Amino acid sequence: MMITGLYATPGYSGFFFDDQRAIKQGAEHDGFTYEGVPVTDGFDEIRQAGESIIVDVELADGTVVRGDCAAVQYSGAGGRDPLFQAEEYAPVIEVPVADELKGRDATDFLENAELLEEMEVDGDRLHTAIRYGVSQALLAAAAEADNTTRTDVMADALDTEPAREPVPVFGQSGDDRYNNTEKMFVKGVPVLPHALINSAEKIGENGETLVEYVEWLTERSQELGPDGYEPRFHIDVYGMIGEIFGAPYDREEVVDYFADLEAAAAPYPIQIEGPMDVGNRGKQIEAMVELREGLADAGVSVDIVADEWCNTFEDVQAFVDAEAADLVQIKTPDLGGIHRSGQAVRYCEGTDTRAYLGGTCNETETSARACAHVALATNAAQVLAKPGMGFDEGYMIVENEMRRTIARREREELTTDTDEITADD
Repeated sequence: MMITGLYATPGYSGFFFDDQRAIKQGAEHDGFTYEGVPVTDGFDEIRQAGESIIVDVELADGTVVRGDCAAVQYSGAGGRDPLFQAEEYAPVIEVPVADELKGRDATDFLENAELLEEMEVDGDRLHTAIRYGVSQALLAAAAEADNTTRTDVMADALDTEPAREPVPVFGQSGDDRYNNTEKMFVKGVPVLPHALINSAEKIGENGETLVEYVEWLTERSQELGPDGYEPRFHIDVYGMIGEIFGAPYDREEVVDYFADLEAAAAPYPIQIEGPMDVGNRGKQIEAMVELREGLADAGVSVDIVADEWCNTFEDVQAFVDAEAADLVQIKTPDLGGIHRSGQAVRYCEGTDTRAYLGGTCNETETSARACAHVALATNAAQVLAKPGMGFDEGYMIVENEMRRTIARREREELTTDTDEITADD
């Protein structure tokens, strides 16, 4: 079925854009916003409204499917593309991108997505957010044209066998790290709580505040969780462990701190995302390899997760090849085309690195559902609940999309089996 139209409408995303550098440099809260002057190019305020572009793809039979362009909360940081401003980029989708895709066969998902991935305007590749949103719409178009699920389209494109059960969902609490985490416990969320530890105040001068928080997680999870609940704790520290221990830090001292976190979490596993941020990919990989080796030598079973400076598909390859992390976050908007996220998950297969299909609170319900299909198609180790920071909404969207898709596939398999039995009779 032919693609006949492509339309772009500026919209909102599920959270906000934050100037990460300004926050890490000590910007103070002013209610929900921050006081001070932004330091990252493109920002007018340290916190400003998140934006998206709603992409509608029209097919020859009049059907319209959607994808949403979105960028991460901390745009412009850690080597990412610049701040995504919808009014600036919508015309790019409606003219050069639309001109390139109109008339193409919607069922050729991988070819169409690769064409988009390599496309240039005025000598530059398309912003990652454009590639991300338009490719979601192309995935939906292929599924509509073939009367199948987006999971099956992605699995065919990547040559995978889709998961038969929902991928473990990772819930993020935002700054409301107690109330939102208690909600997660009640719902039995398998991986949690993110916790947004992005300042010295939240981690403690010597890391003691975070240790106390992990102790609380362990105790409260058993008070509120369902019978047999065995959570995996995942804390994002935004490089703050490196900050409080200084650079160059004493590896033995840092390893001892990780041992304290392991003890606080026991008997449950714990993984720490972004333990340091040293300013570029090469040095980040070196620092994480050193830390991972130190933890292994000391017998400390805390997993470390790559986030900052692990943005593109090539970045994921570099971290995996160097064995720099136990998990890599595949931050879906940063990889561009959604198939690139699936390819990044596949790159982790057969290695010691697990794939965390992540993203950002600053996405939309449309992009979150699309990512649920990538998670199923690739059987990722975990997938982020998104968008927003309220937890419940994002968890519902991602978990229900996976359950709905699995149920549909099971019904279709049952119908096929029944038809075959009838034909044999």
